[in-house]
Amino acid sequence: MNKENFKNKAKKSIDDIFAKIDALEAKNDKVKGDAKAEYEENLSNLKAKKKELQAKYDGLDSASDEKWEEVKSTFSSATDSFKEGFSKIATLF
Repeated sequence: MNKENFKNKAKKSIDDIFAKIDALEAKNDKVKGDAKAEYEENLSNLKAKKKELQAKYDGLDSASDEKWEEVKSTFSSATDSFKEGFSKIATLF
């Protein structure tokens, strides 16, 4: 996959992830009891990772050809981390 295609795919992933985080924030008041604290902690972790992911995405534009594979791999790992975080939150509903 060339750089431009990967960046387009990465942008779509970011948009999807950020939309999911916004949806989870909107559902925060629906979580009750003991699960609420865990939900808020997991949501907070996702929000922190959101900033890191945005920084990694921004790094895609400035990556040299020599660093491209490394930056691409780092970004892909970061998006996988979100999938794990979303799975944890989903178990609280």
